Amino acid sequence: MSDDLRPLPELVSFIELAPEPHILFDRDYRVIAANTAYRTQFAGHRSVIGRTCYDVSHHYSVPCDRAGESCPLARSLESQQRERVLHLHQTPRGEEYVNIELTPVRNAAGDINWFIEKMEPLKVARGVSERSGLTGRAPAFQRMLELVSRVAPSEASVLLQGESGSGKELVAQAVHDASRRADKPFVVVDCSGLPDTLFESELFGHEKGAFTGAIARKAGLVEAASGGTLFLDELGDIPLTMQVKLLRLLETGTYRRVGSTELRRADIRLVSATHRPLKQMIAEGRFRQDLYYRLNAFPIVVPPLRERREDLPLLAESLLARVAPGRRLSLSPSALRALQHCAFPGNVRELRNVLERASLLCDGDEIGPQHLDEDICAGCADPSPPDATGTASGAAAPTLDLEEAQRQALLRAVRNHSGSRQDLARKLGISERTLYRRLRALGLDRDPP
Repeated sequence: MSDDLRPLPELVSFIELAPEPHILFDRDYRVIAANTAYRTQFAGHRSVIGRTCYDVSHHYSVPCDRAGESCPLARSLESQQRERVLHLHQTPRGEEYVNIELTPVRNAAGDINWFIEKMEPLKVARGVSERSGLTGRAPAFQRMLELVSRVAPSEASVLLQGESGSGKELVAQAVHDASRRADKPFVVVDCSGLPDTLFESELFGHEKGAFTGAIARKAGLVEAASGGTLFLDELGDIPLTMQVKLLRLLETGTYRRVGSTELRRADIRLVSATHRPLKQMIAEGRFRQDLYYRLNAFPIVVPPLRERREDLPLLAESLLARVAPGRRLSLSPSALRALQHCAFPGNVRELRNVLERASLLCDGDEIGPQHLDEDICAGCADPSPPDATGTASGAAAPTLDLEEAQRQALLRAVRNHSGSRQDLARKLGISERTLYRRLRALGLDRDPP
C-alpha cells in the first residue's frame, strides 16, 4: 500500500479518542479502523476491520445506493463535502435507526481517499415492534423520521401536519425526547378542548381575583413547560383573539398572567400540530398569516397509514402489546390480509381501536377475521385470482405457507422481469429498498437460476 493510500496514524488516533462511535474506511467501503465506542455499541463481539461498511451495518452484499438506501459515501464523492443521513442499522440489539455524519478526508494533493463516519443512535424510533415510541420502516416514515432527527437538536418551532389519528403527538414527543430539553417537561395543550373564555387562563395562568371563580393564583401551561417543550395540539382551533397573544409570546418570549401587569419570560420550545388546512383558513380569515409563518419554521408532514401499509404488521404487533399487556397475541395471516386491504381513514388511532376490540373478543393467542369488525372484513377478502384449474385461492385446493407463497410470487416476478431492480420495484408498487429487503429476506438477493 502506497503512502497516499495508507491512513495517517493521526486519523486513527482521532477516532479512537472520540467519545462517539466512529469508523474509518476507504473508497472501497473497507473499514480500516473502529474506535472503542463503536466496538462497544455497534460491533459487539463481531470483527469489523477489513469488512465493508454496508456489510457491517446492513448485512448487504452491495453498497447502500444499490440496495435502495441513500449512500453517504456516494453523496460525499458527488458533493465533495460532509454528508448526513439516517439509516436503519443492524446492531447487537436488533435494528436501530442511526444518525450518520460522514466526513471526507483529503490528502496533500486534495484527493479524497478516506472517510470518517460518526454514528449516533436515534433512540426515539425503532424499525422493530416497540411498546412505546415511533415504530416503522416504510419510506414515508423514514423521510419523516429524518426530518425529526434534523430539527430536534435545534430550537426551531416545528409544525406537524397530518390527518387525524396519524400519530402527531408521538412525533412531537419524539422531537422533544431527541432535543437538548429532553430532561425537562413536555406539556400538551389540547387546543380543541379549551373554550375561548378559559384559553388565555390555561395557557398563561391567572392571578387571584382576575375573574369570577379565580379564588387563587394559578400558573399556566407555558410556565409549567419552562425549560422544556410546549406542544399545541390541534392548532387550527385556537381562537383568533388568542392567536394575537400567542404571536406576541413567540416574538418577544414574554407573557402576562390574566389580571397581572408583571411581564414574565418564557423558556420553551414550541411544537404544534393540526389536521386542518391552515393556508385555506388564512385565506378565509380564520387564521393569522403572521402566526403561521412563526409556527411553520420547520414543517413536517406525518404520513397517513395508507402511505405506510408495509408498516402495518409492525404497528399491529406494537399496538397489541399495548392494548393487551401480559398476553402474547398475534394476527393470523387472514386477519392481517383483511387489515391490509382497509382504508383506515382514522389511521393508527383507528387501527388501535380495531385491535383493542379484537383482543377482547379473542380468547386464544391468535386474532382471526372473526374477531375483527364486520366493516373491516366486508369486501376485504383475499384478492388472489383463481388458479389455472379455476379453483379460487383459499378454497378446497391445498394452500401454500404464506412465506413460501410470497417467495414464489416474488421469484416469478424476478424471472419474468428483464429490466432493472428499480423498474421491478415500480412495477410491484413498492420502493426499491423494500424490494431489496424482501429479496434478501427470502433468499432471492442474487440473480435467480
